[in-house]
Amino acid sequence: MFQISLASARVNAHKTQKDLADYMHVTKETVINWEKGNTEPSINQARKISNFLNFPLDNIVFLNSKSN
Repeated sequence: MFQISLASARVNAHKTQKDLADYMHVTKETVINWEKGNTEPSINQARKISNFLNFPLDNIVFLNSKSN
């Protein structure tokens, strides 16, 4: 199984940060923070992101700067 960052999954789905933010009802800055690993979406948000990007949740890596 391969893994891909949230940003890469989003780009591969031909979606912008604004597209994802609008779909998730969050700000673009929230999406930026998720992609940078400053914050993480909840599990329910992660599932919704996976559905929107049409990419398996198990393959999306949500970077976590706290574990680095």
